[in-house]
Amino acid sequence: MARPPLPLGTWGTITTEKIRNGNYRALTRFRDHDGNTRRVTATGPSKAAAERALRDVLGTRTAPAGELITAETRLMDLANLWITGLEAEGRIEQTTINEYRRVLDNLVLPSVGGLKLREATTGRLDRLLLRLRDQSVNRQRKAKVVLGAMLDLAVRHDAIPTNPARRTTRVHRPKQETKALRIEDLIEIRAAVRRWVNADRPGPRATGDMADIIDLMLATGCRIGEILALRWSDLDLEGDLPTLTVSGTIKTETGKGTYRKATPKTETSRRTVVLPRFAAELLRVRREFATPNENDAVFATRNGTWHQVVNIERRWRQIRKDTGYEWVTPHTFRKTVATLISESATSELASRQLGHSSSQVTRDHYIAKPPVSADLSDLLERLAEGDDASSDS
Repeated sequence: MARPPLPLGTWGTITTEKIRNGNYRALTRFRDHDGNTRRVTATGPSKAAAERALRDVLGTRTAPAGELITAETRLMDLANLWITGLEAEGRIEQTTINEYRRVLDNLVLPSVGGLKLREATTGRLDRLLLRLRDQSVNRQRKAKVVLGAMLDLAVRHDAIPTNPARRTTRVHRPKQETKALRIEDLIEIRAAVRRWVNADRPGPRATGDMADIIDLMLATGCRIGEILALRWSDLDLEGDLPTLTVSGTIKTETGKGTYRKATPKTETSRRTVVLPRFAAELLRVRREFATPNENDAVFATRNGTWHQVVNIERRWRQIRKDTGYEWVTPHTFRKTVATLISESATSELASRQLGHSSSQVTRDHYIAKPPVSADLSDLLERLAEGDDASSDS
């Protein structure tokens, strides 16, 4: 019966022999990555030295030329190669890559970074993810996403046959009820904004930016970064139908600062929306009293620079504190717009207004369910007609 071939990148038994000059030769059969088995040798002054020399030679041949990822690669090294590759491709936002780094450094690598790929089994990764789930489902989800993506790279390099992260325990996030604001809620929120603007506090007096930003989010359904990225050149306030064009968003990166990215979140996020009258008038008044800035920004800081999204979000948290609206985030304003449009028109139109790639996303995550179903009682009353006929017989 024929002897089975060696696995690729492995060798057989190492033997040694004394050669004429007093040295020793170690030799073995090695199956190269082209599938051919070859005789490999090395020499040394002793049997042990010859065997060590041979193992050094074999170590250089276990990975084909130019192959960086093998079953012996540690997860910390794989992570660096994966991140470097993402940055070189340029397809993913740098802010997203920075978040991947934080997840790796804080959640993943401290526990499993020293494992070699052949040691990164589904069971070991699953235990890590279950520990993270005990802390928060969000941590578990982020770690699983990062592990799955970087181990896909190892699979593409044939370092491992399958991705062990893909078979770990599913992440179950409890479905959150979509909540939208009512008219009476908006009255209270606007009052809270006025109180915050007029409150005595150290430093310069607050401007009316927050009130205008909130009203513009309610008037358009735009993301907060899209509102902060608005330029006067993105507005047409003089036509019969005043419009606002979403053409960018605000980003803040370490080492780069805060800047306007010339494209919004997705391709479908680039859109032009018709402004309601109150928003058009708000912007006309703002333009009349605005101080020009080199960015042409509708909402600029006192120094004429772009606002940071995190700063506006922090101000909103200060405004909503002790109001009973702790649950309201800037995203809630988008959900309020989507819910209103869906109830009065269709979810498809709501999706277009928000710049979603799919109306399913809008329906699943942005449209609040009404507390009472639509009044179909007159229609259902017809089902009682047969009961009247039977009672007369």
